[in-house]
Formats: sequence, C-alpha cells, structure tokens
Amino acid sequence: MIRYMGTRKNDDGAAVYVFLVNGMQKEVREHALKQHPGCYEALPAPVKAQIAANRAWLSRL
Repeated sequence: MIRYMGTRKNDDGAAVYVFLVNGMQKEVREHALKQHPGCYEALPAPVKAQIAANRAWLSRL
C-alpha cells in the first residue's frame, strides 16, 4: 500500500515527496518518482500538474 503524505523541502532546498509505503515513511525526489513503482500514480492531480509544468519549463531551456 502506498499513500501520499505531502511535499517538503530537504536540507539542499530540493522538493521531496513523502509517502507511506507498507507502513514505512519514504522520501522521494521528483526526478526519482518513476523509479519507485506506484509512487507517481499515488500523487494527487494538482501535484502531477506541477511536475508536468516543471518538466515543460525545463524542456524550454
């Protein structure tokens, strides 16, 4: 079971997404979401939209 708990900033200033995975807390950076099965799918729609906007902005650079 994977449950999204929220987003926070780590010590480096990067956004990390906090999940409960089988009862254990796991922090995943945005670029690593696809490497953790089920985590991206557990995100709510507004967070997915923000990630898509970030990727679109980066692709224009």
